[in-house]
Amino acid sequence: MGEITYVRGDATAPRGKGVKVVAHVCNDIGGWGKGFVVALSRRWPEPEAAYRRWHRDRARNDFGLGALQLVRVDRRTWVANMVGQRGIRTGSKGVPVRYEAIDSALAVLGGRALELGASVHMPRVGCGLAGGRWERVEPLVTARLVEHGVDVTVYDHE
Repeated sequence: MGEITYVRGDATAPRGKGVKVVAHVCNDIGGWGKGFVVALSRRWPEPEAAYRRWHRDRARNDFGLGALQLVRVDRRTWVANMVGQRGIRTGSKGVPVRYEAIDSALAVLGGRALELGASVHMPRVGCGLAGGRWERVEPLVTARLVEHGVDVTVYDHE
């Protein structure tokens, strides 16, 4: 069994040894430019470029709620673009977060992290601009990652 560790710091500078996956939640409309993705793009250009291509070619790929895209950014670091929010605005259907989509993406991420021998590093995914609540997301992280032996570090920005 893995564990969740909470730290203060920057999830784009993951701590520890070994292979790491930095996971975050994206929207399903191709928008990239607010929230955690700004810090990601400052550090690595590849995740944004890959996400935009993925969205642009969505008629021919698996892009959509619940999908996962892994993007290698250096020899031992990957970024997981997880499509876990519908749109970008709170409206008549509530906040953009879609917990079932985050759950689906985390399930795929769990298997991929084990294949890579990687730990997973993330902010409190789905809980910023997507409007989610950590008390709903944390059990998904536990069930899909921690209970399958993946160590997770959750970063609260300083």
